Amino acid sequence: MNRFQSIIKAFKTEPYITVNSVLAVVIIMIIIYSLVFSPARGNYPVTCIHEKITGKPCISCGLSHSFSLILRGRINEAYSWNPYGMRVFIFFMAQLIMRIIFSVYYLKSQGYHRQLIIYDIAGSVLTFLIVFLPFLRYIFNC
Repeated sequence: MNRFQSIIKAFKTEPYITVNSVLAVVIIMIIIYSLVFSPARGNYPVTCIHEKITGKPCISCGLSHSFSLILRGRINEAYSWNPYGMRVFIFFMAQLIMRIIFSVYYLKSQGYHRQLIIYDIAGSVLTFLIVFLPFLRYIFNC
């Protein structure tokens, strides 16, 4: 069995690899969305439901604009659209890298799957809480 066939087999038989692959694809789709749609054209197909209903912006308003500007290297302008945009963007990039690295290690180290999954979950939960704390406070009015 060649390398490609073993990866396909792992994708079909290992739920961890399947989940990591799906998450990586979702993050890549977010990046593509941010590259295709831009603040300059104002052509975002998804609008803020909270703002449409209440007429007031929420804490996540401007994230799409911010991501788009970050990918275009316009960092200062990205902060003006959403002050949390960079930290959320870094979270997604870190998650993409983690999905790839943890999947490679998972495939290479047969005896350490359980520990690897625990490290992955702990690291992901910790970074999520650090990055999204302002959003959680907003949601729960803390």
